Amino acid sequence: VQLQASGGGLVQPGGSVRLSCEAPGVTTNDYGMGWFRQAAGKEREFVAAFRWGTRRPYYSDSTKGRFTISKDNAKKRVFLQMNSLKAEDTAVYYCAARYGWSVAYYDPRQYATWGQGTLVTVSS
Repeated sequence: VQLQASGGGLVQPGGSVRLSCEAPGVTTNDYGMGWFRQAAGKEREFVAAFRWGTRRPYYSDSTKGRFTISKDNAKKRVFLQMNSLKAEDTAVYYCAARYGWSVAYYDPRQYATWGQGTLVTVSS
């Protein structure tokens, strides 16, 4: 599986941005897909995840209610809609994939494949 993330940029506080991740190698419903982020000088942290074959998403406490993870089955794309952005959301955002769902979906070590990352800067 190869992943290609895009959609980052500069956005004002309170604004919105949608990230996209192309995942053409996802061919079954058993893939776990996740979004993670890494701010400068910090560890990579969980943002959102779901199992490809289901509609149930999982979110971190800091993004729940503001971010939405979704997918386009036909185009094999995963999206992260980010609303009500705050300065602390500034980070490089990565999409990730693993074959088989893990109950530790929030742990970046569970994912074998990563996209190259896209920078989101929230600033006025």
